[in-house]
Amino acid sequence: MIPIRDTQPSNCIPVVTYILMGINLLVFILQIQTGLDNEVFFYSYGLVPAKYTVHEMSRHFSTGNQLFSIFSYMFLHGGFLHFIGNMWTLYIFGDNVEEHFGSLRFLGFYLICGIISGLSHFFLNPVSMVPTIGASGAIAGVMGAYFLLFPKSRILTVIPIIIIPLFIEIPAFIFLGVWFFIQFLNAAGASAGSGIAWWAHIGGFIAGLVLVKLNKKLPKTGTKQKISQFTAKKRTPRLQMIVASGKADSPDLYGNIDITSIEAIAGTNKTVTIPWGFYKPLYKVKIPSGVKHGTRLRLSGMGKSVPDGIKGDMYLTVNVKNTIL
Repeated sequence: MIPIRDTQPSNCIPVVTYILMGINLLVFILQIQTGLDNEVFFYSYGLVPAKYTVHEMSRHFSTGNQLFSIFSYMFLHGGFLHFIGNMWTLYIFGDNVEEHFGSLRFLGFYLICGIISGLSHFFLNPVSMVPTIGASGAIAGVMGAYFLLFPKSRILTVIPIIIIPLFIEIPAFIFLGVWFFIQFLNAAGASAGSGIAWWAHIGGFIAGLVLVKLNKKLPKTGTKQKISQFTAKKRTPRLQMIVASGKADSPDLYGNIDITSIEAIAGTNKTVTIPWGFYKPLYKVKIPSGVKHGTRLRLSGMGKSVPDGIKGDMYLTVNVKNTIL
């Protein structure tokens, strides 16, 4: 299963997510310069359990290197596909989780998930001499948080069937639940030298679940609100999916469309998809300038069809985000 996008809107620019992606990119470029098969580099900055438990190996590494490796391993990747896969997953799930935690707490959350992920692998493979690298464990924590926070979000997913790609929308709790189950099956059947740290993925995912719960108990500092003033998006996504509802005895449908306060002042154009039955047509919607929060827009003929051939209307209620009106 390859995730393409999610349907959970985000109202803030995920600054920390982009910074993490940028750091990973810079480190990957450095790896290309030094050689992606450079074992010295991997043993120096990857997480190698034997560096801490086997004297013959640990004596070659300083205490500083051993401590730094717990952080540095999560910014290394073994190849282009490894790098792209991790960064794409972080891009899809990171923005919503960052918005929930706030930028600073999300940074701490990400690093803690990566550390716990590495420790999970370490305790289950304490004398392994194989370097563990990759952001997968930290990103698994992001996926675990998303699983709890946005279970009803839908993930547009590609499932390759032979050579034909099948595009389907899967609820987030099913997509991430299946992903976690696959990690567990692989971990249970993998040998110590399998090359993939499955238990690190599992440890990261569980860490994400636990940290979401713990975050609710931490006092609010107000930093999230202060930073969000600068990271709030000026525009909502141009393409939006409208969840339509209606009455059984009426052909009219009702839904909501999101815009920002800036778009409310200046006006904007959106493209919406309105799932109804087996059809998902695209419609262009013009939002007039000066529109107010709660304004209802009428889209003629975009409701349900009735037996006599007459179509109902679609009524969209404007939801102004970050309102300053």
